[in-house]
Amino acid sequence: MIKRANELKTDTVERLMEGEGVVNRVHLLDAEDFNGKGRVYAKNILKPGHSIGFHVHEGEQETYYFLKGEGLYSDNGEEVIVKEGDFTLCKSGEGHSLENNGAEDLEFIALIMNV
Repeated sequence: MIKRANELKTDTVERLMEGEGVVNRVHLLDAEDFNGKGRVYAKNILKPGHSIGFHVHEGEQETYYFLKGEGLYSDNGEEVIVKEGDFTLCKSGEGHSLENNGAEDLEFIALIMNV
């Protein structure tokens, strides 16, 4: 299967997990593509000053792979700077958040899989 760029579903989510601003997403997989093993595989774009609020994953884990920009990532409450090439893993029972505190768009791939 090949999905062309113009065939990928996109959406904009306001105040994701009670964060600030919006997250623009390009969905690389649709829900049925996961066969019950996950729910999100998407490229995400956060504009400067926008964020995803702190949230905990239960029964699933989420990874971020950063493509562009710089942000402030909360890893279970410990805040660290993330940038292009960095990778994060939030396991079941753990929590995280992300804020674009840089001057350019923060772009990253997110994957949520059931555990």
